[in-house]
Amino acid sequence: MAEPTRRAIIERLGRGPATVSEVAKPFDMTLAAVVQHLRVLEECGLIRTEKVGRVRTCRLEPGGLEALAAWIAARRTPVERQLDRLGEVLAGDGRPEGTCQPRQTDEQP
Repeated sequence: MAEPTRRAIIERLGRGPATVSEVAKPFDMTLAAVVQHLRVLEECGLIRTEKVGRVRTCRLEPGGLEALAAWIAARRTPVERQLDRLGEVLAGDGRPEGTCQPRQTDEQP
């Protein structure tokens, strides 16, 4: 999903099924290049295609984005914990919990 063309294809198919030609129309690339993007999306389980006669129709795969959402969530939780901890440290005295303050002494240098 890091590839902008693939994101745009997913956006388009979110509005409903489309033929390969309809999907390819807004892109400044060959039909073969668009077909390669569609193949990657299909191999990932995000879309499916169906050929009837000479027309190949693409549609979003129900549940295909769930695997992507789970992958994102698995990485999001640890990052959110780290940011929460950073917020706690910044809201406090700036020192991580468990660190000692410098000892005050009556001695003069």
